[in-house]
Parts: sequence; structure tokens; C-alpha cells
Amino acid sequence: MRLTHTADLWWKNAVVYCLDVETYKDGNGDGIGDFRGLTQQVDHLERLGVTCIWLMPFFPSPSRDDGYDISDFYSVDPRLGSLGDFVEFVRTARDRGMRVIADLVVNHTSDEHPWFAEARSSRDSAKRDWYVWRDEPGPVDPGAIVFPDREDSLWELDEKTGQYYYHSFYRFQPDLNTGNPEVRDEIARVLGFWMELGLSGFRVDAVPFLIEDIGGDPHEFLADLRAFMNRRDGTSILLGEVNLPYPDLMRFFGDSGNGDEVTMCFDFIAMQRFHLSMARQNPELLADALRERPEPPDDCQWAMFLRNHDELTLDKLTESQKQEVFDAFGPQKNMQLYDRGLRRRLPPMLDGDMRRLKLAYSVLFSMPGTPVLFYGEEIGLGENLEAEGRMAVRVPMQWSADGGFSADPKTSVASPTGRYGPRNVNVADQRRDPDSLLRWIMLLTERYRESPELAWGAYEVLDAGDEAVLAHRVDAEGRTVVAVHNFADREAQVELTLDGLDHCEVLVDLLVDGTVRLPASGRVKFTLEPYGTRWLSASAP
Repeated sequence: MRLTHTADLWWKNAVVYCLDVETYKDGNGDGIGDFRGLTQQVDHLERLGVTCIWLMPFFPSPSRDDGYDISDFYSVDPRLGSLGDFVEFVRTARDRGMRVIADLVVNHTSDEHPWFAEARSSRDSAKRDWYVWRDEPGPVDPGAIVFPDREDSLWELDEKTGQYYYHSFYRFQPDLNTGNPEVRDEIARVLGFWMELGLSGFRVDAVPFLIEDIGGDPHEFLADLRAFMNRRDGTSILLGEVNLPYPDLMRFFGDSGNGDEVTMCFDFIAMQRFHLSMARQNPELLADALRERPEPPDDCQWAMFLRNHDELTLDKLTESQKQEVFDAFGPQKNMQLYDRGLRRRLPPMLDGDMRRLKLAYSVLFSMPGTPVLFYGEEIGLGENLEAEGRMAVRVPMQWSADGGFSADPKTSVASPTGRYGPRNVNVADQRRDPDSLLRWIMLLTERYRESPELAWGAYEVLDAGDEAVLAHRVDAEGRTVVAVHNFADREAQVELTLDGLDHCEVLVDLLVDGTVRLPASGRVKFTLEPYGTRWLSASAP
């Protein structure tokens, strides 16, 4: 494939890396991560093969929801640095060939935001209609409450004005009325501001909640934002958090042939079925998801992930399927959250089994779409179950055997301990270990970037001759890659039929030294070790 083609649509085969500035690296020794510390670690991300850094919220905030309760969209939280520090970081990342995107959290604000302070000052306030108010609370479906452990309603009484305001999430996060043209204009200004400072796009938080059950058209709003961004920078993107069934999700890509709303959407269906497949040691349901998944518009893409910064939601599985995942990977109640997900990272879920971890990330990077890593996944970072709720997985990054996150041991969030503590899991040691998870993921990112057909090509799930094996084939512009993964703790005998490869005589393994002969019949047989993985590229002699 032509490099100029893939570079124009850079998001189609990017390697996205999500991080929280506050927990990544402390640059001034106060125990809190900051932009100065992050900037000094940019070379780690470049070596890893990252092409796009996604920043979790770094804006001023009371931090009652880990920064997602924003009190100023136009600045940097002073604990994390200044606008100057931010610009220096973006420039340094660009110098290493990495783009930067950031969370766009515009479905709500903090109740300490000046907009809300003005809105609640009087029913006649100029900003009253920037939020959603009613004289009486509307009916509430208990299933619609996002945080059932903390909230029992979506409406909160404002005693001064005697009306109720709407909040999709916590009561201290009043929803913005994005049906109001003034609010939409202000949101566009926020995007424009950060794009002028170097951002290449935004991850849109909780897209279906933008205008949920209040009136207005979220698709018109998203199309307007995308058009605004394209006028400013045609290479910018919107990465949407849309956890819906495929038919409902597809609407958020937009109606035009090239997609005019969200550029990329996370594939929550495949992610949840991946974890069920790992629990069963049978990838049948993951294969079904890949077969069922619709093709996105031409210039859009799926974002593939195994873990993010929230609970590992299992809400699209049946109750019995969800229980299977709980039993396998989080049987204790303190490992579960909201009765719908796990507050664990992958290494402890898999009991540190390096074979299964390497399998998991090989699946991630070979699945059709753009891989997204959560910080620390590259070294097998663990969780801290002593932390509250979702914070269990938002632990400090571990750079060296003594932690290396900060010169101040009294950090705001405690590190994992024991087997997953810094002494056993850190960047410095794994960089020197050729068999480490870090070196494996570096290999995967390199091979993924060398094989753009994995992200760009037309894919087909193949019959592998063994129920424990997931095999799929990707073809693009005369190039073919076949990815084969054994989900079971036993050897698997793989039998594949590969048509249309008359010009090839061998399949070259991209991950290990070796080839597989491709006979004229196209029928290939080989053995996969327990949890084994192969990426095979069709090649001339």
C-alpha cells in the first residue's frame, strides 16, 4: 500500500496510547504527575511505536470524578502544569512523529463551573438555558442510572431557584443543553482553541449521552462539530465512546459515504466477546462479532481495545455470559463494579500468564481496526483494589524498580503491590529483557505498522479446523496476512484453505523466524502451541 495513502488517513492504522497526566510521571517532585514529567517520557512512547497519544482530562477541576468534572475548558489544571507546559509537550510529541488528542467532555460540566454558577443564580440568567431544567423531576428508569452505587435519580433540586437540573452522571455534573445553539457555538470554540495549540482531535466522552431523552439531534450536533474541525484541520479526528449494538452505533459514523460525524468508534461488542472467549478458551463468539460487524464508512475506522480507564464493562453480554467472565477473572465482589463490569487490569485477571498476555495483545493488534492501549498495558501493570471504584486501574506508571513515578513517595494514588509492584513490573527492567511483555508489544507495533493491510484490508474469518482457534485473513492491494490464535491451553492442529494465492509459495511468519509452505491446493496445516499465535504473510519465493 502507498505510504502517502495511509498517511492521509493516519487514524486508519495508528497506534493510540491513552494516559492520565496525573498518574504518568511527576516532573517537579510534588507527588502528582504533570506535563513536564510526561514530556520527559515521550521517547518511551516513540520507542514503543505509539503514533497518537490520547490524554485523559487535564483541565481545571474539583476532581470529584477524576477530572471529568471540568470547571474550565480553556486551561490546564495548575497541579499538572501550565498552558506553556502543554504546548511544549505537544511540540515534543510532534517532533517524534506522534499526534495528540484529548478527552472532549461536553455532555456536562462541574457544578463549580462559572457557566453553571451563573445559570443557577436566577431563573432569568442569560445562561439558564445552557443547562436542562424542569419544575418537576422526570420519570427515571433505574437502568439508565450510570452510577447506581452513588445516585438514585437523574434530577437534582436546586433549592435557590426551585427547579431540578438534569445530570446523566453524578449530581455534581449538570448536563449541558447541547440543543442550545449558544452552547454548541461555545463547544466549537473550545475545540478550536485546543486545535490551535496543536491537538489533532478529541475522544468524545459518552457520545450517546450528548442529548439523551431531552430533545435535539445529537447527529446534527456531531456533524456540525466534524465540519468545523475539518475546516480548521482536515486531518483531525473525533474518536467516539459509543457503547451500543452495532446497528445503533453505525448512525454515529454519519450518513455520508465517507462518514461526516465520528471518525472512529470503539468496538465494545468485540471487546466484551474477547474476554468471554478468553474465559471459555473458545473464540467462537468473538469470531461471530467480527462476522456481524458492519463496515464503517470509507474514511472511518473501528478502534479496538482490551481495556480502558473505566470499569471493564460487560453490559452487552447476557447475564449468564457475564457471570462466566466474573467467575474466570473477577470472582470476588471487590473486583466487580456496578454489577456490570470488572475493575481489574488484564495481567492479574490472567494470573500473570505471559502466554495468555502475549496472545491477548497479538489478537488486539491483528484484529481489523486501530489498536488502542491504556497506559501501563505494555509492561503488564496491575491494579490497586484498595482504591475506590474505577480508580483501581488508574494507578501510577512504574518506570523503575523503585517506582520512578515521583521523588515524593506520598503520591495521590497508591501503586500495586506484591507480584505487580514496581520491583517486579517496570519499564527499565523490561527494556533489557528480550522475553518481556514490553518487548513483545514493541514487536507487535512494529509489525502492525509494517502491515497496513491489517487495518485497511477486507477481512474474512476462516475455518481453522479447531474450535479453540481464531483465524482471519486480511487482503489489500495484492497483499495478504493471515492471523491465527490458539485460545486453549493445549496444542491445536490448524487446517486452513487459502484461495487466490497462486502467486505465493510460502507464508512468512511476521512474529518469529520461520515459514509455512503454501501448496498449490491452498490447504495449509501446522501445529499451534498452547496459547500460540502466528501472523503469516503470503509471499513470493
